[in-house]
Amino acid sequence: MIYLFLAEGFEEIEALTPVDVLRRAGLDVRTVGVGGKRVTGAHGITVDADMGEDGSLDTAAEMIILPGGMPGTLNLDASPVVQTAIDNAIKANAFIAAICAAPTILGKRGLLAGKEATCYPSMEDGLLGAILSDKKVVRDGKIITAAGMGVALPFALELVSVLCGEERAQKLKKAVVS
Repeated sequence: MIYLFLAEGFEEIEALTPVDVLRRAGLDVRTVGVGGKRVTGAHGITVDADMGEDGSLDTAAEMIILPGGMPGTLNLDASPVVQTAIDNAIKANAFIAAICAAPTILGKRGLLAGKEATCYPSMEDGLLGAILSDKKVVRDGKIITAAGMGVALPFALELVSVLCGEERAQKLKKAVVS
């Protein structure tokens, strides 16, 4: 199972692009609404999440995804459910993916120390201990970070690559005319 968390003020493209691309790859992705199933993004787009944070999350999820946006990132960071999902992902050696401002959630927890990472420009101070990269999408071990909305598709394709293989990611890339 893959969980993508949505909190009030999330960046819509950073959230919905990975959901769409991962589902096109045939993967089981569930959106989790932090604070309720109906969540409104930073630009006024309201989404009905597949489940609320009070739903049962598989502790052995293969990946969790944290989209950025403001105040979405702050709301994700304040959520005990998101913090528990991060803890469970670490215990299960699962992938953790974060884009835009959301890598700062991982940085604050020390999860990026000694790892190559990227984020939205001007948010680098939140990547505590990370080896800052100028790449738009970075994978270092089980952590994948990306710079922002403009790289939502390459970010999503990287997620497909780590879960399904590079060949599947390339087929999807060609199918979406990227």
